[in-house]
Amino acid sequence: MSAPTRPDTPSGPGASVGPSASSGPGVLGSADRAVRALLAPTRNSGGSPLAVAALTVVTVAAALGITALLVAAVGGAPGKVFSSMIDGSVGSSSSLSQTLLEATPLLLVAVGACVSSRAGVFNIGQEGQLLIGAAVGAYVGLRTQGPPALVLTMTLVCSALGGALWAAIPAVMRYRRGVDVVVSTLLMIFLAEQLVSFVVSQPALLQETRVAGQVVAPQSDALAPSFRLPMIGDYPGFTLGAGAIIALALAVVVSLLLSRSRWGFKVRMLGHNPLAARHAGVREATFGGVALAISGAFSGLAGGVVLTGEVYRLQPGMSDNYGWDGLLVALVARDKPIAAVITALLFGALRSGGGVLASTGVPAYLIDITQALLVFAFVLPPGRLALGGAAAGRRRQAAVARAAVAGAAA
Repeated sequence: MSAPTRPDTPSGPGASVGPSASSGPGVLGSADRAVRALLAPTRNSGGSPLAVAALTVVTVAAALGITALLVAAVGGAPGKVFSSMIDGSVGSSSSLSQTLLEATPLLLVAVGACVSSRAGVFNIGQEGQLLIGAAVGAYVGLRTQGPPALVLTMTLVCSALGGALWAAIPAVMRYRRGVDVVVSTLLMIFLAEQLVSFVVSQPALLQETRVAGQVVAPQSDALAPSFRLPMIGDYPGFTLGAGAIIALALAVVVSLLLSRSRWGFKVRMLGHNPLAARHAGVREATFGGVALAISGAFSGLAGGVVLTGEVYRLQPGMSDNYGWDGLLVALVARDKPIAAVITALLFGALRSGGGVLASTGVPAYLIDITQALLVFAFVLPPGRLALGGAAAGRRRQAAVARAAVAGAAA
């Protein structure tokens, strides 16, 4: 009598199917499987690069056309709005500097998301990990004395550690209790927001120092100027923050590690096919958990960079959707750190250019709509070609099967 079929057995060659949800704590949850199935077509389009590029041009043009129609619908002039956005993002030295400043945390979050997604662990809690990283960095930066370079380094390193530890909690729940990473990382965002709000409202923790005659705000004291990231250049001319250099260097390093190292090969194997990776000796809990912690570390570092290079004090709203937008950057870049550099610049330009929309009489929320349309525009082409290629493959298999049946009958 044949052995019973395991529920996690792949249905075909190279099938990327995880274990069933009932087989124990080291399994993929339903949300994990759903996200994996949703994003798989965007990684391997099955079409030529030229076809993907041509279809991308069409979809981006369609997205911009829809944006122009929406601008006209709210009473704005599309030409004036687009020109204002260009001027506000790259039209001058100061606007270009602001674009790079906005793109820096987006790139850091995206690079971390690339690592976890390559391992098949879909972290969507970057917003909370960024906040926790900023909180830990603020505590270190405000409570530590010493040489400025050392304190600044400790602030950034501890920010990364804070984000990594916050992401490690869903990792433990995932590999010990089988909790969906997508669900747990999402819920941890709300916990992080409440925790940071509590920290900046307690004088014994990080609430700003009380001054007689002034209202105490729910925020921390400002970091000392010597403990902030240095800037190259002087305002209003072109300026470049040290955080942008750090983000670019880390993107290159992570790209090389993922593509050229043994660790990167095992991470990619785990993301493509967890079952095959386990048979090859790749411990899912170890590599998946580390990948999730690395993703949290990059988000925490992004919080540290925002703290030391832009805001200078801990505030509950300082994340400013950097976590969500950074996740979109990784999605558009298809989990490729180098591609995330260009994508982060695009999203940074949208964020900095959106600041001038109020002067044109157009609602600022159109920037969010434009971002969503562009995400669809970049993600749709490879997915559409992949689905078309799969359908064509099934039709060819059916034709071969019919021909074989007809030959046997003859």
